[in-house]
Parts: sequence; structure tokens; C-alpha cells
Amino acid sequence: MSRIHLVLGGARSGKSAFAERLIPDDAAAVTYVATARPLVDDTEFAERIAAHQQRRPSQWRTVDDVDLSEVMADLPAGDVLVDDLGTWMTYQCDINHAWDGDVAAVRHTIDQLVARLADIAADSRDDLLIFVSPEVGLAIIPEHRSGRILRDLLGELNARIAAVADQVDLIVAGCQLSLKS
Repeated sequence: MSRIHLVLGGARSGKSAFAERLIPDDAAAVTYVATARPLVDDTEFAERIAAHQQRRPSQWRTVDDVDLSEVMADLPAGDVLVDDLGTWMTYQCDINHAWDGDVAAVRHTIDQLVARLADIAADSRDDLLIFVSPEVGLAIIPEHRSGRILRDLLGELNARIAAVADQVDLIVAGCQLSLKS
């Protein structure tokens, strides 16, 4: 039985470090799916990415700049950690031009991902599949339409993954609150 784990938290809450600690030290194979796509001139974001890279064990395989849908279609052997769904959702909104309000293509992508996770949950895979995602439901209402679109889609995605996940944790100020286990 697959073990799907969703780790939610606010910005700088410690959710990524918590998720990384879920991987057993003796894991035979670990694939870290990094969904961030930094802009060329964004040195601050590049530094954040570098800090994440330095924290990971050297034997972990990192997959950068790839569509999460492709990874889920042909899931690698071993434990898989996806960090994070917020940057993946932003990319999906970008490539599907959702910022103008047409979110049908993004919702279709969400449907496909959740259907794939339901299949994974039903198979005999015993490896961990961990998703890290920002919890967007505790923030202020974004002033701009694009912010509201992202918040709504990511909130929907988080809820749908939580429904198929075996375990869901919320990380606040580095502290874990188990929401589902």
C-alpha cells in the first residue's frame, strides 16, 4: 500500500525540512522533485533554492525543471518528495494563461494529478510519496485577481490531495500538528 503524505505550512514554517526528515536514513532510493523555476535575475530566490539543495543528502536524486505530471505518470522507484505544490501551481497558471480567469486547463491538470494519486494509493507500492505545499487558507484575501486565482486553485489542490493522502501534517513555526493519520 502506498503511503502518501501531505505536508502543509506557511512561508518559512519549516515544512520542507520537516518533509525531508520523513525520509528514512536507510532509504534505498530517494527522488527529490524540485518544482521551483527561478527567474534569471532573482538571486534571492536562487539563494533559497541553494539552501534547500545543501540541506539534502548527496545520495538523493534531484529532478529539476520538470512537469510534475510527467513524474507522476512514470513514478520513480523509491521514496519521492515533491517540493512544492505552490511553485508547481504557479507554473501551471503561467503556462495555461489562468491569470485572466480561465482556469479550466489548470483544473483539468489537477483532476489528472488527483486521479493518478488515487491509482498510486491503490497499488502495492510501499514507498513514501511526500508532497509539500503552502497552506493558503490562513492568509489575507489577495488584493489582485492573480493572487486570488492561485490561492483558490492551490487550496482546491491541497484539499483534494489531503482526501487521498494517508497522512497530512500542518507545520507552524517549526511545530507539527497532525491533521490526518
